Amino acid sequence: MEKYLFTPGIARFRVVAPSVAFALAVGSGVACAQSGTERAEARPAAAQPLPAPAPAKGGVGSAFVKPSDAELRRKLTPIQYSVTQRDDTETPYRNTYWDNHKAGIYVDVVSGEPLFSSIDKYESNTGWPSFTRPLEPANLRSKTDHHLGYARTEIRSARADSHLGHLFDDGPRPAGLRYCMNSAAMRFVPVAELEARGYGKYLPLFRKGTAASAKAGK
Repeated sequence: MEKYLFTPGIARFRVVAPSVAFALAVGSGVACAQSGTERAEARPAAAQPLPAPAPAKGGVGSAFVKPSDAELRRKLTPIQYSVTQRDDTETPYRNTYWDNHKAGIYVDVVSGEPLFSSIDKYESNTGWPSFTRPLEPANLRSKTDHHLGYARTEIRSARADSHLGHLFDDGPRPAGLRYCMNSAAMRFVPVAELEARGYGKYLPLFRKGTAASAKAGK
């Protein structure tokens, strides 16, 4: 069921949630609908739109054809379908990956397009998984979203056209970007399974990261 939450000074946003009371209790977690500054001023983020998508890379071939709506309803869970196909937003702190600290990549739940890496994931204190940059920029596309009555930058997957989340300009420096994503729109592939699942090309990223971490600890 769709529910609308109201918090003083914050515009209305749509959430698929089992408990409105819980979402209100974590009022600070509405940041996937609004940026940190917007929570105070209710203004749109000024994130720059992404460039037009090029052919998707890694894990999904050019022959990918999006399944029919009926097939998606069968294959996806209710929350996965609601988020990716109906542009809904899952509940903060009650989703799969907001506090996932394992190493690996995040791919589109429908197409398998590589989207983000754990290397670029950070604690945004919003209750949603947040990233500073995409793993494959060509696998994302942006559009202007006016669902809250003002402009925001929506992020969708290039091949499956899944609603993923939004892009805000209140992230860590130097880029200052926060890709606020819905866990339900993604599937996590741990490093140990990258090769077996067809994402072996990304293994070197984590070997470099491990080496850098070890060097920093000396």
